[in-house]
Amino acid sequence: MPVGIAGSTLCAELNRLANGGTYPARTSFKDSKGAANAWAGTSGLGIIGALNKKASAGRAPSAYKALNGICNELAGTTNKSAVDALRTIES
Repeated sequence: MPVGIAGSTLCAELNRLANGGTYPARTSFKDSKGAANAWAGTSGLGIIGALNKKASAGRAPSAYKALNGICNELAGTTNKSAVDALRTIES
């Protein structure tokens, strides 16, 4: 199964995950917010909100984790930057 490419951007990784684990054509890229919502199955949320809902649908905004924390939670990693954590997720 594919994983992210070293040096890819956060936006690229969110698009890869929203596209089932493969990078879509650049002409099909969404902005980071749109890709996060697409991956999380949400709409209208910011990146942080969408990713927290992806991790736990019932998580209240008062319990949201920051970007690095939520990306590490989703990836099952610790102490990585958000994009490095997302690169480890297969799909």
